[in-house]
This record gives sequence, C-alpha cells and structure tokens, in this order.
Amino acid sequence: MKYLSQITALLLLFMISCGPSEEDKARAKLEFGRLLLVNQDTLGALIHLDSISMLYPKAVYSANAAKNLINEVRFEIFNRKELELDSLQNQIVELEKPFEKEKTEFDRYTQYIHKRQTFQRAWNRSYIQVHLDERGELYLSSNYFGEDWLNHTGLRVYDQGDDAKTNAVPLENPNNHRSDFMELRWEKVSYRNGVDNGVIEFIAQNADRQLKAVFLGNRNYYIILETYDKQAVIEALALSNAIKRRSALETEIKDIKGKLGIS
Repeated sequence: MKYLSQITALLLLFMISCGPSEEDKARAKLEFGRLLLVNQDTLGALIHLDSISMLYPKAVYSANAAKNLINEVRFEIFNRKELELDSLQNQIVELEKPFEKEKTEFDRYTQYIHKRQTFQRAWNRSYIQVHLDERGELYLSSNYFGEDWLNHTGLRVYDQGDDAKTNAVPLENPNNHRSDFMELRWEKVSYRNGVDNGVIEFIAQNADRQLKAVFLGNRNYYIILETYDKQAVIEALALSNAIKRRSALETEIKDIKGKLGIS
C-alpha cells in the first residue's frame, strides 16, 4: 500500500508538471483575441490582447504576437479615423458657409454669426437667435424689440399642443440684459449651458411646422418664428455637432499616435 501511494503521488506530480504551460495559456488567449476581432469587438479584443504580457510574462512568443496584432489594429483604426477626419473637415467647410466668423475684444472664442441673424439684419425685430462658437458650444437667446418693457425671463416654443420651454433666467442674472434709447426698448435673454432645456432640438426637429414663440414676462409677447430663423437653428446645430465630433476625433487620433509612437 505504501508503494502504491508513492506511485500515485508521483503520477499526480507528473500530471501537474505536464499541465498547460504559460505559452499554451497565452496562445489560447491570443486566439480568443483574434476571434473577438473577427466578431468586430475591437475594444474587447484590444483589452484581451493587452493583458497577455501581464498575465503570462514568460510567454514571450505569444506576448510579442499579441503586441504586433495590437499595433496592426491600432494602425488600422488610426487610418480609418484620419479618413473620417478628412471627410469631416470638408463637411465643416460646407456647413460654415451660412455663417460669418467674428472675434471681438470681448470674445474668448471665435463666434459663428448666421448671415440671416447679423446685427444689421436683426437689430430692430423680435426673434430667437442661435449662438455658436469655435468649440461647438451652442445656445439660444430671445431678443425683444418694442416700445414697452416685457422684463421677460423665459421662452416657450410651441405648435398644436407640442412645446418646449426654457428654464427661467431671472432679471438680475447677467444673461438677462435690457437697454433702451428714447422710446425704444431692447431685451436679450441668453439661455446658456443647457438652460434652453431642449428648445434648440425642438425647433430643429419641427422646423417644417408653423412654430410660435411666447416671451414669458410681466406681459407675454408672441411671435411666429421666421423660416430663416428656424433654418439658422438647424444649420448651427449641424455645425456644432460636426465641430464637436472633429474635436473628439482629433483627441482619439492623438491618443492612438502616442500608443503607436508616431510623432
């Protein structure tokens, strides 16, 4: 019995020693990474492949193969994103055409002014204006022109039961501005940093409808949105999205170049 026990122990030791090596385990993980790529799970594949050298430091062959495969994938992604960026740059050039660029001493960033909403075209009317800067940051303002003060603090856009309403901007807020000259009154309320509360998207998505707006103040003031003002919102939103996508792409490309060692 003692002899049999010794034989059994030796067999177990032999089986353990003959188990899968680190290289075998790493090779299996490498193949699984390739399978993820075939199934178009690029992010999962990169995470999987990148872990091989850490999990199996002795598996030099598979670790190098994984590293080479990672670089191939990253280079492919890099080329794809470069092509997307080139295409996007061309789109932005077209999207910029309805706008004038302006940067005054009071502006930190270059502003895009829609050609139908320049000061010369719009100073003496009540309307909704769209504002966009070079970062792609977008907001609305409601501009009132008349003989009496509204002291308005908000805006509602609507048509046939569907509507969107901004958050209130109190009279004492710097984004609520009033001025007058002789018998004329101007009020400008800016809905920055999401204060528009979805009004921008509502106008863009319903531009084919006869949208109305009410300036909410001590007394309400109603207007019908002009077709060109609705178009300005659509075009500014499209340009904003393109600029933000460009910025994201440039960051992604810079990150990939760093990982590939490309200057």
